[in-house]
Amino acid sequence: MTGGPNTRLSDLFGLAGWSKGELARLVNRQAAAMGHPQLATDTSRVRRWIDMGETPRDPVPRVLAALFTERLGRVVTTEDLGFVRNGRSGRQKGARGAESAANPDGLPWPPDRTAAVLTEFTGMDLMLNRRGLVGAGAALAAGSALSSTMHDWLHTDPALVRDTPFTDTPLHADPAGYDRYEAAPIGSQEIEALERSVEVFRAWDAARGGGLQRKAVVGQLNEVGGMLAYRHPDHLQRRLWGVAANLAVLAGWMSHDVGLEPTAQKYFVIAAHAAREGGDRPRAGEALSRAARQMVHLGRPDDALDLMKLAKSGSGERTLPRTRAMLCTIEAWAQASKGHGQAMRRTLGEAEDLFVSDKGDVPPPSWMQMFDEADLHGMEALAYRTLAEHDPSAASIAQRHAKKALELREGGRQRSKIFDYISLASACFIADDPEEADRYARLALISMGETSSHRTWDRLREMYRLTGQYAGYEKIEDLREEIRLALPNSPSKKARGAAI
Repeated sequence: MTGGPNTRLSDLFGLAGWSKGELARLVNRQAAAMGHPQLATDTSRVRRWIDMGETPRDPVPRVLAALFTERLGRVVTTEDLGFVRNGRSGRQKGARGAESAANPDGLPWPPDRTAAVLTEFTGMDLMLNRRGLVGAGAALAAGSALSSTMHDWLHTDPALVRDTPFTDTPLHADPAGYDRYEAAPIGSQEIEALERSVEVFRAWDAARGGGLQRKAVVGQLNEVGGMLAYRHPDHLQRRLWGVAANLAVLAGWMSHDVGLEPTAQKYFVIAAHAAREGGDRPRAGEALSRAARQMVHLGRPDDALDLMKLAKSGSGERTLPRTRAMLCTIEAWAQASKGHGQAMRRTLGEAEDLFVSDKGDVPPPSWMQMFDEADLHGMEALAYRTLAEHDPSAASIAQRHAKKALELREGGRQRSKIFDYISLASACFIADDPEEADRYARLALISMGETSSHRTWDRLREMYRLTGQYAGYEKIEDLREEIRLALPNSPSKKARGAAI
């Protein structure tokens, strides 16, 4: 008990709209459904949780997380409710409130807690999928907050498993979620199968967008979280952490692709933890770069630059030139969003130099195989198209890179092609070439029905805004009508989105 109110629980309790007596009855009912019929909670106990900061015993935090998840339609974990996990030692009594405000998730996490957070969060996410609820969002954490809490941790290597006592029992991770995979030993063949499944999911995402396979990825990640609760030999445990990192990045990217932004950010943070525990700091940096791309997309380039600074510095010396090139393109996009053309051009020049300096003598990791020359040009097109909002002379360069990207695109990258078409059409509008803009915009519209990506709708809204200056032009009027028909009836509200 902290002696002070649990403000996080109080805020969520206010959002849920329950009375304290109603919440007590729901806790008893839900606990019985989860196999704990002996639980007897009353109004006074709920009051102590909220007003006095009392932390209830297990399984109450998990029961409350399940109730709030269902009520609010977004993932709510025990930490979101302000409860401290068992096993977090060395805490001073008065420190909890101050840390909660500055670092609500208690970042960074130790390995056993990473597995527990992973399993709990995916379990709650799966519950939302099963109940058909729409994942609304809490506020995204600021890029500076994530960077400051994770900087020192990411710049050091984790302790090897062989450096810690080995036991035949699982790690003491908290049981969490409904879909807990029972901890059990697995071998190299099972891990190879998991690694192959990641490749299948990644290819599907690139071709069709994140909406159709997100649940499958989250479910696979939930099982891997349970596997991580068992201490395997070092070489297997590292590979399993790698699988977790890859699946968490995919879950985050798919969540971002369908507009579940706070959920996406949480998966990116989980991925960074998993990659670092597996000894793959370049992968951890790439995971954070995804969070930075998300921030640029949401109109928060300063947060993106904070995250990119950490991603680049924390990736370590083993980061291949092509990976560093990819990181530079994201940083350049953020700079373009701020209208910093000189910095953007300098960063893209660095990206090009790094890309061509990669001789291919070291095979790229599986998660970098999607970043090829087409992607380099696609990101350059996006950066120049973004800068063109501040400096229209950049539009012609954006067109050149977008055309090169489309020329180089291989099959199975449908979503990337749509983005290239939209970048190209948008640059043409900015360059006062509505005929060419109309051509490429229609190619984008034709392709969009084959994907389930909300990000394509967001970019399409940005392009629609640019059509406004041609409102009296008959062909463009027809295009505007087609765009209105293509967009969903209730588009998600964007931080900077243009209203239609």
